[in-house]
Amino acid sequence: MIAFLSGKILEKHPASVVIDVGGVGYDVAIPLSTFYELGEPGSDVQLRIYTLVREDAIQLYGFRTERERELFLKLIAVQGFGAKSGISMLSGMSADEIISAIRAGKIERLTSIPGVGRKTAERLIVELRDKVGEIAHAAAAGSGTQPSAGPEGDAVVDDALSALVNLGYQKNAAEKALQQALQDGTELNVQKLLRAALQRLAK
Repeated sequence: MIAFLSGKILEKHPASVVIDVGGVGYDVAIPLSTFYELGEPGSDVQLRIYTLVREDAIQLYGFRTERERELFLKLIAVQGFGAKSGISMLSGMSADEIISAIRAGKIERLTSIPGVGRKTAERLIVELRDKVGEIAHAAAAGSGTQPSAGPEGDAVVDDALSALVNLGYQKNAAEKALQQALQDGTELNVQKLLRAALQRLAK
């Protein structure tokens, strides 16, 4: 099983990154928490990997820190909570926020993530309240974002909107959150727009 990849970024998108490792390109699904931390295409990258093997496919999931990977593994171990839901949760909330919400039993905060219903949130709290305590005080990675050198204008907004819709947010709500972020002066940058929009969608 692949547990770690180190190479150069060939392509990056809010939901995935292609990593060149010795001439082989690995397509890795990532949460937004990892996307925020990535450099631009051509830069070096190292990701912790979870390999999901199914009858019809092998999917790689990548994380910037072992702490995020460990939390992801605990989340998907809960019955009825799959890898897609785990990625959505780590995209909508930081690892610290997820751990805090589970330990404090904040059902409303957990259900603000698309695909997480009340029963699933209750199950997460019951099954993981004690388990997430094991990683609650682990050292977190730095949270500084790297500036994007991507396209300007509508293309940036479209990329951010596409990422939010793919995460399960309603298009109208996502558009409204992005417009509010822009009106509040958020820089025209995919990473920063996504962060600002998610903060508004969580309210």
